[in-house]
Amino acid sequence: MGLELKKALRGAAVLMIGPGCLLAHGQGFASQSRAVAKGDAVLYLFPEQVTVPAGKASPVTLHFRIAQGLHINSHTPRQEELIPTDFSIPAGTGVRLVGTSYPAGSDITLPADPKTKLNVYTGEFSIETQIVAVPGNHLVEAKLRYQACSQTECLPPKSIPVAIDVIGK
Repeated sequence: MGLELKKALRGAAVLMIGPGCLLAHGQGFASQSRAVAKGDAVLYLFPEQVTVPAGKASPVTLHFRIAQGLHINSHTPRQEELIPTDFSIPAGTGVRLVGTSYPAGSDITLPADPKTKLNVYTGEFSIETQIVAVPGNHLVEAKLRYQACSQTECLPPKSIPVAIDVIGK
């Protein structure tokens, strides 16, 4: 473990959640945790509304932004115990998810465990979906589930709403 990380962790309670991912509570992390708690680690950017041909599989690209200094596991993390990023649409909304294509993640290593590679998303990323809508206007409250981490700690897994007005014509 690096000298800077040892200094930061001195006096902190640490809980390992898996390779390259740890939770820490103490003086060194309080300000960062509070800053992320004020807003979501991941924001849904757009689209707010899409019009698709009713009854036909149609492509819709969803755009997201991860808060600076954080990363989230890709849809296919390298370790089984890590929480993958996952997009879903609940049943009964008049819109059905028939396909999802996630971007390739980037490989990183963390100072606390430089031998373990993680596959993650950072900054802005897009998910390509294929949806089928019945005729009409459908306000869909889809969800993106993820776990956000910094270089030194992971936040609890979270799901955020992805609200999309889908018009099937």
